[in-house]
Amino acid sequence: MAPLEDLLDVLDLKPAGSAHNGIGRTADLNEDLGEFDADIFIGRSQPMPHGRVFGGQVLAQSVVAAGRTVNDLEGAPRRIHSLHGYFLRPGDPSHPIRFAVERLRDGGSFSARRVHAIQNGRPILSMITSFQTADGGLEHQDPMPDAPGPESLQTLAEELATIDDPAASVWSEGKAIDARHLEGGIYVYPGHQLAAKQSVWLKAMGQMPDDPLLHAAVLAYCSDYFLLEPVLRRHGLAWSDRRLNVASLDHAMWFHRPGRADDWTLYTQSSPSASNGRGFATGQMFNMDGLLLASIAQEGMVRLRDS
Repeated sequence: MAPLEDLLDVLDLKPAGSAHNGIGRTADLNEDLGEFDADIFIGRSQPMPHGRVFGGQVLAQSVVAAGRTVNDLEGAPRRIHSLHGYFLRPGDPSHPIRFAVERLRDGGSFSARRVHAIQNGRPILSMITSFQTADGGLEHQDPMPDAPGPESLQTLAEELATIDDPAASVWSEGKAIDARHLEGGIYVYPGHQLAAKQSVWLKAMGQMPDDPLLHAAVLAYCSDYFLLEPVLRRHGLAWSDRRLNVASLDHAMWFHRPGRADDWTLYTQSSPSASNGRGFATGQMFNMDGLLLASIAQEGMVRLRDS
């Protein structure tokens, strides 16, 4: 199975009925705090060399799960405009993930959903996301920064082809996303400049179906790929450094305008701060026409083990 075909299969969640859960009652007032019904979906994971589920995959699957419960609403289509998630536990790629979607509210133009990604009875990610019908209003955006076109940059395979290191093949083979760093990757060796910023061109390796939810999900998938790299660049670190212990903690994404994940997208990133074993980074995604598609923010655990 081709890498993009495999990713689309991972995102093709299977419906698995519904579940009912009572949140509870206060003992003194006997006041009902509420109950909810959850739509359940099941998905598999991509195998990962480090033995943990890729966080961007769970984000993307949660977007799909939530969107499936919005697509069945009557009226104008509602597209995702924001997500806010917390990574709670590492996921096991050898076991399926169940996604429980709570329908928090369906208003006149907005719909809110809460998604729990669950393995072995415990949540590995908890996310709230919101969808909206198309609407008019004020318009402005940051300009797209000047950048060389993606065709002028090396592919990941070309960049790593001359590197004699086992990690190089792990990073370059079997990827569904074509990623081209403007400043060069930091997979095996640190960057040349200690700058807390970078830019990456991204595009799915093949044509995707004309499904706005699926394109939003793949952009969410890509958003978690590189966002902590400005932290590493600033401190002269590469992913191959055995001292590194990195994990995403929380992730937020705002979808300003619809975009296609199978068209080139410029992902600009920077890190304003790192402290207390955590690194914070923000990003923006622009399409080839200069439209700002999305803004992203993430904090991650970034620790160095004793060598």
